[in-house]
Amino acid sequence: MRSKISVIGSGNVGASVAQFLSVRDLGDIALFDIIEGASEGKALDMMEGTPHWGVDNNIKGYTTIDRNVYSNLAGSDVIVVTAGLARKPGMTRDDLLSKNVQIIKDIAENVKKYAPDAVVVIVSNPADTMAYAFQKVSGMNPEKIMGLGGSLDSARFRTFLAMELGVSVEDVNAFVIGGHGDDMVPFIRFSSVSGIPITSLLSKEKIDEIVQRTRFGGGEIVNLLKTGSAYYAPGISITAMVESIIKDRKRVIPCAAYINKETAKHYSAEGLFIGVPIKIGENGVEHIYKVEFNADEKALWDKTVKSVKENAGKVDQFLGSN
Repeated sequence: MRSKISVIGSGNVGASVAQFLSVRDLGDIALFDIIEGASEGKALDMMEGTPHWGVDNNIKGYTTIDRNVYSNLAGSDVIVVTAGLARKPGMTRDDLLSKNVQIIKDIAENVKKYAPDAVVVIVSNPADTMAYAFQKVSGMNPEKIMGLGGSLDSARFRTFLAMELGVSVEDVNAFVIGGHGDDMVPFIRFSSVSGIPITSLLSKEKIDEIVQRTRFGGGEIVNLLKTGSAYYAPGISITAMVESIIKDRKRVIPCAAYINKETAKHYSAEGLFIGVPIKIGENGVEHIYKVEFNADEKALWDKTVKSVKENAGKVDQFLGSN
């Protein structure tokens, strides 16, 4: 039987994910959006391209104004959630967080109703906080929920290192954990090119430059586009996570994962979803790897934990007031 992947939110990120999943022939795809016709139109557009992609998957779109269409989530092996609002003029960060929590709440209730056994990948910003909200509402096994973050930031970090050194990105091994963007924790000590430490190849000043560019990689694209944000790199970063679930590849990718009591002995973030190196397989988060911190890394880690904890507290308030 073919796998089924549902993508909730058919904006640039969601549509890109659906296309990449289709090109890689990872399964049949259900695309959902609240804007009438958006998912149906994009799904049909992709279907018309499948003869040239050489795949026979089935792509269908649904408009969620009709609440009953969420029943089409049934049978999903993986659900990717990209739905959410962008910040608008005059809107505070708390306003945005409150509105996106309400969107996630609605989605979580429907996923719990129609596809409680699916593995869920949260992309909606901020992904660690939205994963926390999704789990709180759905009550689903937290090991079957993960958020985007480190997968994208690590890809950006590897890209910028490869560009600077003039080498293949395939030979660059580097990763970041913690929060997405500003709050990320880069692991310079474990970054290398075919085993050669980047500290032997680049000056500290140049590495710091690359780290800073990685932190604001999304902002750099926003500044260039003027009227939009990144979607190709996020799309393929999500696809890598989904592929590891569908094919049970056991890839190790930094993602926002749930920190239980045992793992919290190392990461000091019990009950939160936060970016850590995880093994991704058919069951979702199959293992969390513990990375030892030096003093500088620990300071950055404590900062990102504080930020994520504050947002989780706000989620509790928003959900408690409803």
